[in-house]
This record gives sequence, C-alpha cells and structure tokens, in this order.
Amino acid sequence: MKNIAIVGCGGMGSGHAIAIASGTGNAIWAELPVQTEGKLQETDSDLGDLLHLAGICDIDPDRVQWAKERGYRIYDCYQDILDDPAVDIVLIATPNHLHKDEAILAMRAGKHVLCEKPVMMNSAELEKVMAVAAESGKVFYPRQNRRWDKDYMIVKKILQDGMLGKVFSIECRVQGSRGIPGDWRAKKEFGGGMMLDWGVHLLDRLLAMVPEKVTHVFCDLTHVTTSEVDDGFKLHLTFESGLTASVEVGTCHFAALPLWFVAGEHGTAVIDNWECTGKIVRLHSWEDKDAKPILAGAGLTKTMAPRGDGSVQELPLPEVEYDNNELYVNLLETIDGKAAQIVTNDHALRVLRLMETAVRSSETHSVLAFETHIN
Repeated sequence: MKNIAIVGCGGMGSGHAIAIASGTGNAIWAELPVQTEGKLQETDSDLGDLLHLAGICDIDPDRVQWAKERGYRIYDCYQDILDDPAVDIVLIATPNHLHKDEAILAMRAGKHVLCEKPVMMNSAELEKVMAVAAESGKVFYPRQNRRWDKDYMIVKKILQDGMLGKVFSIECRVQGSRGIPGDWRAKKEFGGGMMLDWGVHLLDRLLAMVPEKVTHVFCDLTHVTTSEVDDGFKLHLTFESGLTASVEVGTCHFAALPLWFVAGEHGTAVIDNWECTGKIVRLHSWEDKDAKPILAGAGLTKTMAPRGDGSVQELPLPEVEYDNNELYVNLLETIDGKAAQIVTNDHALRVLRLMETAVRSSETHSVLAFETHIN
C-alpha cells in the first residue's frame, strides 16, 4: 500500500481525491466538487488495497472545508506534505506554473511524483525535473490520462489491426462553445491557453499511436475570445511516411465536427463524439457498376458521386477493453521496479518540444521542420 497526498484540490485535484479515496482510481467522476463517487467498469483495477489517500493541501478555504467534510486529512501547507514520512507519492494538481518547483521539492524530499498535465510550462523545465529525478532515484510520472479515453483506444485498435489499409490522414479535434474557463487557464503567466490545456492531450496520444518521426509542422493559434492566450488552434503535422495529421482545438464552435476522421486506402473511420457513436466504411471493390453522375450544385459530377452499396460496406466501430486505472497501476509497479513507465518523461519532453515548434510556426506563419530523431 502506497500513501499519496494531493497538492491542489480544485476541479482536477478534488476529482483525484474522490477517485483515490473510493478505490476507483482513474475512473470517471462527475462535475466536482460533489458527493459522487467514481464508477468502476468491469475491466478496471480496484486500487483499494494498493493506494491510500494520505491527505490534501490547498490554499482555498472553501476547498479545504469541502475536503474536511469528506473526512480527508488536511495538510496546512505543502511543506507539511514533504515532511510527512508516511507520504510515498505527491500528486501535483496545481496550476501549470507551479509544477516544476513542486516536483523538484517533492523528489528531493524523497517522494515520487505523479504530475497533472501539462507536466511543465516548457521543455527546459521538464529537462531540469528529469535531471532531479535521475539524481534522486525517484519516479516522476506525467499523468496523461487521456491515453485511456475510449475514442482514442478505438482509433488505436483500428490502426493496429489495419482495418482501413494504409492510413494516409488522421483528423482529431475537440470543439466547445464556452471559451476558456474564467480562471488561471486564461492567464499566460500561469500557463494558460488551449495548446497547453488540450493540445498536450491530443499530441501525446497521436505521437504515442504513430511511431514515426514528425518532419514538418504548421500551426495557426486562434484568439477569438481572448488576446492573452490562445483559445484554440489548427495544427497540421507531416510524418516521415507521408501520413498527415490535423489536430484542432476550438472553444468558440457552436456546432462540432467529428472527434476523429481517419482515412485509409481501403476505408474511412468516423467517431462523432465522446459517446463514441460512429462507423467504419470499408472499400469492397474499386469497381462500381452503379457509378453515375449526380447533380452537384450547378453542375454534374461523377468523381464525387456516392458509391453504390456493392462497392463499400458499413461496419460498426470495434469494441475495446481496457483498464481505466492502468496508469495508477503502472505508476505503482514502476515505483516497485516491476514495470517500465507507460507514459515516459522522454515522450512528454517530445510533446512539449512539438508544442513549442507549433507556437513558433504560428508566430512566424511558416512551415517548420521538427525532428531528426526520437528519444
């Protein structure tokens, strides 16, 4: 049994507290803070005998009161967590600009660290933290929990199983209509903006799924609702094989495009939303005896005419089984020397460098080369 303490008990930190205290780990929770426990699915590991919530620390009296009402131990300050010999792991869930110093202090105090995303404000900060992790012999683990989103797991399976033939285009996006939350996420000094908030998730998953070098990057950051930080972006990546990926985040979209649109030589997959409605349309034969021109606007087209039923087949999206709590289990096994990290620091560093390149691309309005190797 490992004891974990949480610094930062806001929206994410309070969710972690509920999930850990209830033994549901990385399971889904509702809008927080509320009196609702996370729900396990059949494939989720039960962390009740593996992980114990030692307590929380927060500077907001309302959050502290909420934690007290749930019976959680309250640490008066961060140093009290570091001084507690019973604490094995510190979970950092504070605003982004605090992550580096808190992680370094924790590891130098003999604690392992599980850090919310983005783990650092930039790649230089992460390099310093990785150096301290190496010096101290402590585990620093980036909490990229969206590797376990169902929509991503489905796309990953589609690619791994070759369901579409050779894939040449991947589109991934999240689109909302509420702008940036009116908290620290709207402030540049705190590490706000959608590239650091959602971009880090989408790029982490994409680079984990496509094991190739990225050769070229083009990005356009948007400032529709705020000028201080980006409230969205459109990012185009070219991989070494010629595969292209479009990654988009928007916070001023009142009608949303699909979460995923994946095109291959022998099929196309669409995932519409987080409920994972969608389909695969797979090519049966390039020959189409029913091919006839259609009226398209003011003219005729045969090229864009829909295919007849005999040349394609529509299939449901594949079923996937996975453990929502695999990240927590892997963290504990990594600490015990029984496994290697699933979400590695080298990978997190690569993602941060890619995001930095994307920002430079937007600032210079240019296509930029990215990398010559992968760590």
